[in-house]
Amino acid sequence: MAAAFPLSILTDEISQDFGHACEVAAQELGMSLVDLREAGGKNIMNWDAAQIADARKTLERFSLRVACIASPVFKVDWPHAPKSSFSPARDEFGANFTYAQQDELLDRALDLTRAFNTDRLRIFDFWRLDDQKPHRAAIDDAVRGAVAKAAKRGVTIVLENEYACNTATGAEAARLVTAIPDKALQITWDPGNATWRDEAAFPAGYRAIPKDRIGHVHCKDAARRADGKGWEWMAMGRGTIDWAGQFRALKADGYRHALALETHWRGAGTPEASSRESFAGMKELLKRAGAWT
Repeated sequence: MAAAFPLSILTDEISQDFGHACEVAAQELGMSLVDLREAGGKNIMNWDAAQIADARKTLERFSLRVACIASPVFKVDWPHAPKSSFSPARDEFGANFTYAQQDELLDRALDLTRAFNTDRLRIFDFWRLDDQKPHRAAIDDAVRGAVAKAAKRGVTIVLENEYACNTATGAEAARLVTAIPDKALQITWDPGNATWRDEAAFPAGYRAIPKDRIGHVHCKDAARRADGKGWEWMAMGRGTIDWAGQFRALKADGYRHALALETHWRGAGTPEASSRESFAGMKELLKRAGAWT
């Protein structure tokens, strides 16, 4: 039995122990791909040559390939506007980079795509502003420049709709790819993040995005908090997102790239146990969608 799509998982959603995470992904979850973001408490941007070499050996040992480099490029404040209310007080996923480091960071991320033999690089478009309008054209130009640089190296930028960043929903993702028609820019479609921004991620958010501009998909579920104020992460299949419908639509629309489990939910007590439960739910949803053959 296998999914109709290549399946991946962000390794740090299982464990900070990279070898153990790869073992679980390959031998227990049956995956052939992983996304790379953090290991041993170090963001992938800070991995040294020895850690990269060890990671490559581990991937080879478990017959895993890399679906996407999950970089933090442009996940910083836009410097020409008031500081975002979403700007974190502490590091996220081991990333603590400044705006001034972003050009260097992009070059580093592109080098990592070569080191790990992948053509997908995830980026963002800066912490969300209360009023994007005065800055949106300049932000688009920054993304456009990154896309042009990546395209020269045969890399596709898969910008994630992140609820805390300026492109957070399907509608906003559609606007972005319309503004930047270069096919080297695609979207990491994340229905969970769109839901946190109160968008009906499927079908409405998904419907808005040109289907040939979706180059990666993150899978996590969400539900309203008990007090009705905001959202909380859930295991796949336990939230309110119509993931079976989403998978069915992706299959019908000819999507062929990876589905990456980004668990986030921690209801089973540990990242590893929670990811196992969430993957079990994901598999059932794929079966329900006719996308597990």
